[in-house]
Amino acid sequence: MRAARLIKMVLLLQSRPSMTAAELAHELEVSERTVTRDAQALSEAGVPVYADRGRTGGYRLIGGYRTRLTGLARGEAEALFLSGVPGALREMGLDDAASAARLKVSAALLPSLRDASRTAAQRFHLDAPGWFKEPRTPELLPAVAEAVWDDRVIRVAYCRRDAQDAPVERELEPYGLVLKAGVWYLAAAVRGGDGPRVYRIDRFTSVAPGDERFVRDEEFDLPGFWEERAAQFARAILRAEVVVRLTADGVRRLPYATDPASAREAMESAGAAGADGRVTVTLPVESEEVAYTQLMALGPEAEVVTPAALRERFAQAARRMRGWYG
Repeated sequence: MRAARLIKMVLLLQSRPSMTAAELAHELEVSERTVTRDAQALSEAGVPVYADRGRTGGYRLIGGYRTRLTGLARGEAEALFLSGVPGALREMGLDDAASAARLKVSAALLPSLRDASRTAAQRFHLDAPGWFKEPRTPELLPAVAEAVWDDRVIRVAYCRRDAQDAPVERELEPYGLVLKAGVWYLAAAVRGGDGPRVYRIDRFTSVAPGDERFVRDEEFDLPGFWEERAAQFARAILRAEVVVRLTADGVRRLPYATDPASAREAMESAGAAGADGRVTVTLPVESEEVAYTQLMALGPEAEVVTPAALRERFAQAARRMRGWYG
């Protein structure tokens, strides 16, 4: 543990002209007293660490010292390619590996390029979760991520959606992780079964890595697989239809109130506007309950025609609102 910290300290000093004890303590997550002891240990080992005294002082390397400890480990190299998504790295337990990789790359760069990571971070940041949702990191995500990186078979217990029965147990070959709108998913094949399926990691109740590694299909394309499955899922949940008359403003707002693909499909098959300027569309929806919530956002810009039960529900809501507003 201390050896790794000493190496990190050397790389930090190599990548910057000078650092204060407080800055080093923050980066190394230790006390300033520990920084002092580590600097002394490095000096005794022949690393020319020099301490400038005074308010503006700090630690620096002298004599153009360059360490050769800049080779990336495999885990660090893999994490480096994900360094643009710091939140995801942290949740998968890879932030330390990414930090070490960035330090090694920074130490190997020319002095004029060493601020590249800082300038990039100032100009781009990825915030994956949607608005008004509190992201929750699944407790078992680091264990799953480790198995994904290692191509290691895992034994899991998994709760199906809305299932009242006990969790089902599966032996899985974990192919890849997907972060969608703050929710983590695993693409994995059942051991001895067909191709990969999609599992929500927050529905795992246990994850146990096995001793066996699986042979990854090198032709597997995670982005393509996810795009196809996401489209299948979006189509599968649209099990009902609602006929709606929309004003021009309702047409414009429909994709923001409902599923954009469903709204686009409904508008493509819609006929011409009627004498009152409204357009009648048949909208695929998940259920009447979901349609009620979504279309209510359109207010008077939408009139539900069918099904009758949903139309009556809107009529009741309109009567209640009329009682409030007069």
